Amino acid sequence: MMEFRINDIDLRSIIVDVIRNCWMIILVMLATYFAIAGVYRLTYSPQYTTTATMAVTARGSQSGTYSSLTTAMNMAEVFSEVFQSDTLKEKIKADLEVDNLDYQISASVISETNLMTLTVTSNTPKMTYQIMQSALDNYTSVSDYLFSNASLQMVQDASVPMSASNPLNYSRIQKLGTLASGVVMIGIIALLSIFRQTVKRSKQAKYQLDGRIITTIPYERKYHSLQELKKKPKKSVLINSPLLSMPYSEANRKLGALIERHMRRRNQQVLLVTSVAENEGKSSIAGNIALSMVDRGKKVVIIDCDFRKPALYKVFELKELKNCLSDYLDGNCKYEDIITYQNNLAIISQKDSKKNSSNYFLTTQFAQFIKKCRSNFDYIIIDTPPMGACVDVEAIINHSDSSVMVVREDWSEIGAINDLCDVLKQNDQDFIGFILNAFHRSIFSNDSYSHYGDYQRRTTSNLHK
Repeated sequence: MMEFRINDIDLRSIIVDVIRNCWMIILVMLATYFAIAGVYRLTYSPQYTTTATMAVTARGSQSGTYSSLTTAMNMAEVFSEVFQSDTLKEKIKADLEVDNLDYQISASVISETNLMTLTVTSNTPKMTYQIMQSALDNYTSVSDYLFSNASLQMVQDASVPMSASNPLNYSRIQKLGTLASGVVMIGIIALLSIFRQTVKRSKQAKYQLDGRIITTIPYERKYHSLQELKKKPKKSVLINSPLLSMPYSEANRKLGALIERHMRRRNQQVLLVTSVAENEGKSSIAGNIALSMVDRGKKVVIIDCDFRKPALYKVFELKELKNCLSDYLDGNCKYEDIITYQNNLAIISQKDSKKNSSNYFLTTQFAQFIKKCRSNFDYIIIDTPPMGACVDVEAIINHSDSSVMVVREDWSEIGAINDLCDVLKQNDQDFIGFILNAFHRSIFSNDSYSHYGDYQRRTTSNLHK
């Protein structure tokens, strides 16, 4: 397992992952939102409360009041204890003819007055009111045992409660819980992004990959406006297209020049272009290497040996293909019939996918085909299937002189890249190095791909070693 470095953290990759998985974040937040509401509703038990206010008065007194406020307050406290006594609770049960009664009753004295409030809380409005009336009807049977010179005079009678006293209010917790779930989900995605073992920055590749870094191809935007994104017009990624950005075109041209110089000095003709996984851009890279060599006056042929998912005919927009490479290997057409010329580049493409495609590359027909191409062209660029998808490359590699591997930003696992790179090296073949493709500029870095000249000079010196 690779050692984790703090410099490996790439903020852009984290942001991209969060944006890509925003649907998951939203889904989790919605699930949390409704889950909190569901839990509260399932566990919610409404409570209804009614209150009566009474004044403590003296029996037999003409004015009905105590001469001392202190005495009245003391008597009110005694009445409060009466209402909360177990004896009165038993009488209420008997009066309502129930065995179990779930309710709370409390009495409190209003400070500095002879007034007291009686509060009853229960599960239903009707039961709450009935308990209150039963308490008021039966309290004298308990209080008369304690004292007989005081009574209660109703000041404000109780009423049937119309709404719950504990309304269902969880909006604040629901909002906080939903927000917290979103933050946690973003944190999980960020951690997965940080510890994902892929090449996220070009500077990391020099110690993450077991081989030379030939160059870095900057990311090329296909759509520059919402209107283009909506219409999605076809945009070629080949260097002969005038719509490409200057950094992208120049990076590909210099890549072709580097590889051509490397192969020329070693008398090599056949270059194998591969990758670990699909959609890393190897077909486009192979096409641009070939076009760059043609621009330098070389006679070049590019061959699509990806019989499982051929792509060169799409890259070069070859709409009418009468004969493909498989047709020639099957003996159904001549060598000249499978070659299509475009901008002085010879293209041998494949359109239909084939099962057991590796069998084609183990035949003497394929060996003779490569030998014939060697005699007719200066350089042969072979676009192969991804090494992680099939074993075709191991059959094709025996017919090539050198190879390169395309590594797309934050795409394939580093372990798989290095393992398959070892396969290329073990076949006694010249592995030129890695081509970093579609890499973005780091958010907190000054290394722009418009300054790739210095980097290119470094890679040139590496290739000369």
